[in-house]
Amino acid sequence: MLNILRVWRLTVLLAWTFVLIPVQFAFVLTGSRLQRALPVMFHRFVVRTLRIRIEVFGSPSADGPVLFIANHSSWLDIVVLSTTAPLSFVAKSEIARWPGFSILAKLQRSVFIERRRGKTKEGVNDIQTRLRSGDNIVLFAEGTNGDGNSVRPFKSAMFSAAETDVGGGRLPTVQPVSIAYTHLDGFPLGRRQRHRLTWYGKMSLPSHLWQVLGHGYARVVVQFHAPVRPNEFPSRKELAQFCQARVTEGHARAINGRPQQVVAVPQPAVAAPPPPA
Repeated sequence: MLNILRVWRLTVLLAWTFVLIPVQFAFVLTGSRLQRALPVMFHRFVVRTLRIRIEVFGSPSADGPVLFIANHSSWLDIVVLSTTAPLSFVAKSEIARWPGFSILAKLQRSVFIERRRGKTKEGVNDIQTRLRSGDNIVLFAEGTNGDGNSVRPFKSAMFSAAETDVGGGRLPTVQPVSIAYTHLDGFPLGRRQRHRLTWYGKMSLPSHLWQVLGHGYARVVVQFHAPVRPNEFPSRKELAQFCQARVTEGHARAINGRPQQVVAVPQPAVAAPPPPA
């Protein structure tokens, strides 16, 4: 019976995917504004089909373009975040070669970067170009998938992407976002059960997808923290540390059942403006 449910869900999702792929391709090819809206609609259909309940605290900043800084523990992160606003994601270059998933990533206009030493600047430039064009970009700052029980240290190199003029001498908004997988079938997920929704390490993607297709109702908590400006911080490292503190705090509170209670993180010293010429 469970496999019948999985097959039915997979069939429905594949049917809608194949229907919408040429539509989105046409939107991207023609530069239509709908290229940003269609992925939101599609991913909302996906979470309904998978019976994922998303509880959102806060809201995406309307002062775009925005560089969202998030933790990362599952391929579901992309599905979940894409329901909240028109977004594009920073993805590792290997995803551009994954069968099936590469098409979806490209149609959502993902920014593919190589994380090898010496390639960081190219990735930063690509993100900056997209921010200057007005796109909202999600950066998974840990640089890899975690197990969903904690947040790994953020890598600060890619934060330099926020140091770009997006028009009128203005820097993009930076907004930390925490994502936590908290419940399955009404029961809280403990450390040993969270892998049923999180995907990390050497876990097989097809087998994890098949597992998720058979789940009941899952609960995910997304918390949009207060947005900041990069020039409020002395350096990108301080900005990365600030975002990590916010995301870690939000994630910890969510998995402990208190996502709405936000403890203020000390604000960094505001960099003094340059003296007049």
